[in-house]
Amino acid sequence: AEHIVTITNELKIPYVFKGSFKKANRSRLDSFTGIGDEKALKILRKVSETFKVPTVTDIHTEQDAAMAAEYVDVLQIPAFLARQTGKTVNIKKGQFMSPESMKHAVNKVTETGNEQAIITDRGTMFGYQDMIVDFRGVPTMKQFAPVVLDVTHSLQQPNQSSGVTGGRPALIGTMARAGVAAGVDGLFIETHFDCANAKSDGANMLDLGLMKKLLTDLVALRAIVNEF
Repeated sequence: AEHIVTITNELKIPYVFKGSFKKANRSRLDSFTGIGDEKALKILRKVSETFKVPTVTDIHTEQDAAMAAEYVDVLQIPAFLARQTGKTVNIKKGQFMSPESMKHAVNKVTETGNEQAIITDRGTMFGYQDMIVDFRGVPTMKQFAPVVLDVTHSLQQPNQSSGVTGGRPALIGTMARAGVAAGVDGLFIETHFDCANAKSDGANMLDLGLMKKLLTDLVALRAIVNEF
């Protein structure tokens, strides 16, 4: 967070820090799941208070929503558990869902009285072990809510024979630039200072040392896109 805040402040990019307080959706029983719910949520609160940035975490149950809402600014919903929390709600598009069908997911949130919904696209399943981002879905979903492109998850290669998800991190720059060109409202990018030893999703992360160059390029591209 400290490293990226320095970059985003310099480039004047609005930054939201995302961390999972627990990882519930794991392929293997022996995969890392967390350090303890309250301990993890306190770290997210410390990030927010120290660096003055909003934070987001994903939730999986109604109990998670109530607990996490005390610590973070945005709740991310992998499944459709819409509840009135007073928080911004980030809904990830299911890999099996069409962009058009996300209208109903957004309505589940807004009909509770909470107008603060975001859609995050992380690709659509393409065969057994790959995902594809259909950029035609960006303008479609922007009719319903602001759209964020999950750059790194869309480059995952799930269901590998090892039971650990693979990825194609060399394409992060390509995917991010395509998202900006398509008009997304934000980008989600997983990063780590030691990707090979990250506890989760290391196979599709961007090395932290490469973040400034990528964001600098994306800011320049966004300025060109805005001219249109």
